[in-house]
Amino acid sequence: MKDLVIGVDASTTAVKAIAFARDGSELFQARRTYPLSRPQPGLFEQDADDWWRALAEALRAVAGEVGGERIAAMAIAHQRETFTLVDASGKPLIPAILWLDERARPQVARLSAELGRDNIRDRSGKPPDPTPAIYSIAWLAEHRPDVLAEAAAVCDVGGFLINRLTGHLVTSTASADPLGLLDCAIADWHPALVEAAGLRTHQLPQLMAPGAICGGISETAARLTGLPAGLPVVAGAGDGQAMGLGMGVFEEGSAYLSLGSGVVGGTYAAGYRSSDAFRTLISPAGSGFMLETVLRSGMQLVDWIVRVTGSASAAELEKAAAAIEPGSGGLLAMPYWSGVMSPYWDEAARGAIVGLSLDHGRAHLFRAVLEGIAFEQAVATDAMEAALGRKLAAVTAAGGGTNSALLMQIMASVLERSLAVSPVNEAAALGAAVLAAAGIGWFPSAAAASGAMTAPPSRAVEPVDALVADYGARKGIYRDLYDATRDVHSKLRALSR
Repeated sequence: MKDLVIGVDASTTAVKAIAFARDGSELFQARRTYPLSRPQPGLFEQDADDWWRALAEALRAVAGEVGGERIAAMAIAHQRETFTLVDASGKPLIPAILWLDERARPQVARLSAELGRDNIRDRSGKPPDPTPAIYSIAWLAEHRPDVLAEAAAVCDVGGFLINRLTGHLVTSTASADPLGLLDCAIADWHPALVEAAGLRTHQLPQLMAPGAICGGISETAARLTGLPAGLPVVAGAGDGQAMGLGMGVFEEGSAYLSLGSGVVGGTYAAGYRSSDAFRTLISPAGSGFMLETVLRSGMQLVDWIVRVTGSASAAELEKAAAAIEPGSGGLLAMPYWSGVMSPYWDEAARGAIVGLSLDHGRAHLFRAVLEGIAFEQAVATDAMEAALGRKLAAVTAAGGGTNSALLMQIMASVLERSLAVSPVNEAAALGAAVLAAAGIGWFPSAAAASGAMTAPPSRAVEPVDALVADYGARKGIYRDLYDATRDVHSKLRALSR
């Protein structure tokens, strides 16, 4: 009996392949890591073949544990904006350029001037920023025109892995959309954006709707993965959109907050709209869009504080920080260690800690960073709500940050709203499994599959009245911090060039 589907999450550091039952329960998970290369400051690369090796090994482990004959279909969620170039045989021609990469900042400025900043935002749904691949592809057109001309196709992570599994050069619209080359409103390649990147139309994969069957697993891939040949591979989505689906966010007014290495806030919208307050992405639910705010420096700042202070663990620092009064002894931390996206889209912005004195210790710094993350999310959420003209009614949180009781208490109090906590540990992989289940007809739609396969929140974190009042006063001061430091960071960036 084919009673399971596999949801894959090919993230920045590892592939997780998980077998899910029809009710969304997890039966078995296999995880395989791959390295991240930083050949120069600001450059982030990977070997795309490592993605495939990790996926094949993870799938073989799952098939060996639950039985390949039980698998009905699979789908892939993956790190977004990351891409590689392949030849006609599917062989990578360059190291994959990751979403973290910053080499293309000059191309952001050039394309914004040539095409018009607002025009790019309104067409692609994404304000100009180094994250979408269009700018890194334009960098290749300037610095590696030979390899770009030779490339048979540009592939996002999902498209690359689908090609290895099926032999078909196809990708999901919800996977390709973050590249910045699509007209987001109509879910098709935009000729002006494709041309501006230096690509030709024949170098673009075929687009499929999320939940459509891309093809069956080839005989070669079957031998490597342990899965049956012909197994349907269903079009997936970028990990952010898939995470929303795995958390049950597919209706107007519902929202999610992902507290991972970065912090992503998302909400579903039935109609297309663009704004500097958010990024607009194609929803994997079958219709509509996901509107996202993004803070690139999230829980990775916790790791940074632990590392630079020589602390034993984040748990040790959190325990000490919980004893510190709100406001961290007068500190404010602006968490732009990796720049700022929504709502400012300022490539020169960097982190700042204001108010330091000899009385402060590492516990103060730790709490200030948590408060800064929460203040920044409040700024982003307020900007989104102002652009939408409505409040986000229900917010469900997930990710590693939900394990920090202190962060969750601070976040709920700063946002002044209850935060439901998802019991799903692997929401992106579950979102991919939802698409696989819908694609083979287990459910009439991805929305119906999400409703059936996602569990209700396990608990809720409520704002603390005393913290709400204190943080409300500090939030206004925090809002002034970006304007106060903007010119300083711009001048420092000019000197660093």
